[in-house]
Amino acid sequence: MKYMLLIHVDPAAAPRTPADGEKMSKEYFAFTQSIADSGELVAGDALEGPETATAVRVRNGKRTTTDGPYAETKEHLGGYYIVDVKDLDRALELAALIPDASSAGVEVRPVREM
Repeated sequence: MKYMLLIHVDPAAAPRTPADGEKMSKEYFAFTQSIADSGELVAGDALEGPETATAVRVRNGKRTTTDGPYAETKEHLGGYYIVDVKDLDRALELAALIPDASSAGVEVRPVREM
């Protein structure tokens, strides 16, 4: 079953030094490599910051756009993985291994099969 692991990050908990940033990058690389090697990785990417986002709405047939973050929140969506695993328990296990799970949170949602 496929699950999306939505990584919510807290900018206040971002690495403070280049060494901390390199450590975090290595942790992400190791995690990504482990789920690639196990065959569970379907896709995954980091996202640019919320200040680069554009929200699109259509009301009465008219499209409007709003630049910047959609909502004022402490955390924002920083990246995702899509994994194909045997069950929810395995998806939760993987989510707990994502480096940012220790400072913010990872939302686990099943991908709807069509």
